[in-house]
Amino acid sequence: QVQLVESGGGLVQAGGSLRLSCAAPGRTFSDYGMGWFRQAPGKEREFVAAISWSGSSTSYGESVKGRFSISRDNAKNTLYLQMNSLKPEDTAVYYCTRRRTPMSQRLSSSRSEYAYWGQGTQVTVSS
Repeated sequence: QVQLVESGGGLVQAGGSLRLSCAAPGRTFSDYGMGWFRQAPGKEREFVAAISWSGSSTSYGESVKGRFSISRDNAKNTLYLQMNSLKPEDTAVYYCTRRRTPMSQRLSSSRSEYAYWGQGTQVTVSS
């Protein structure tokens, strides 16, 4: 069973920044693309960002482009999401997730292509 543990969420004012982390213990972290999704109350889970297994490719949801940055440290088995210029509409529970298929260079924004999910971390942006 793959365990993903998010941290770094909290309460921040609009315009502020937060950095989320996702720890993924195990020897296979570097074999898989990873992603971040978020879910606000009453809304569907939404794609935020994805990164390839090597870290060489990234993609972002339209609502966060230019403000958020996804990265990974394969030596530390950790995924990151740097969030800048936060807006109240970024308020949500943020989830990290791992791709079903290893060593894929193709990035995906589809929930169905991700197999394991963390428990989520709450991000609240006040106006």
